[in-house]
Amino acid sequence: MPVRVVGIRFKTAGKVYYFDPGEIVLEKGDHVVVETTRGVEFGEVVVAAKDVPDEEVVAPLKQVLRKATPEDHQQVEANREKEKTAFQVAVEKIAAHALPMKLISVEQTFDGNKIIFYFTADGRIDFRELVKDLAAIFRTRIELRQIGVRDEAKMIGGLGCCGRELCCASWLADFAPVSIRMAKEQNLSLNPTKISGICGRLMCCLKYENDVYEEAKSGYPDIGTQVKAPEGDGKIVGINIFRNTVSVELQESKAVREYPLSELKIKQGRGECNCGCPARQN
Repeated sequence: MPVRVVGIRFKTAGKVYYFDPGEIVLEKGDHVVVETTRGVEFGEVVVAAKDVPDEEVVAPLKQVLRKATPEDHQQVEANREKEKTAFQVAVEKIAAHALPMKLISVEQTFDGNKIIFYFTADGRIDFRELVKDLAAIFRTRIELRQIGVRDEAKMIGGLGCCGRELCCASWLADFAPVSIRMAKEQNLSLNPTKISGICGRLMCCLKYENDVYEEAKSGYPDIGTQVKAPEGDGKIVGINIFRNTVSVELQESKAVREYPLSELKIKQGRGECNCGCPARQN
């Protein structure tokens, strides 16, 4: 039996969570107050109401309490001001305790029952005394949460080497694994300064086109395949999917030449090319 749900996001580029709208009519862009596992939260509808199969719903489905009222919006603004104050106080307390940690962001829940302090550090930090001080000042529940450098970039934001706002800060909800193999697959320079983002990790955009490169290269012989070229025997040392050519290191001269696939023949007895490319010899 289908279940009616709406998708709600609580932060820019944050994950989308699904809730039961009940009898409330909601459109994309509406702000709402919902019940979550963290308590009452303020969010934005990013997926309009739709029916989904019952087996796709993660039970229990939380309820949308109401459309946001002017008072709710005022509460959000008041919370943002409290977060700024909490940030300054926390920075001073961290310095007073001489803790080797960097405060990144502060978040107060909509209902004011908890303040979350996000920080980075090289290792484990004993912040028990800091929590006591903060709890005594703000008289609410305090949570200190250590995050990684990618989450730090997502929270702070900035511009990438492309000149645009960071993907993670503007629209990317989840971090996908990125490997150096992806850079190699795309024939990119392996200079860390050119393939790393401002977080110091490999750029997330290396992942975007990787599947296309892998699919395109599936029609070529493997690197190292022995071939017969117009200028002599050699082995494939590179592939250029844009020019539809491969680079061949010639056996005698050790020179590297570029050839279209149609000009190459796979050497018999040296590992047949079984990828279906034009160079395959039966």
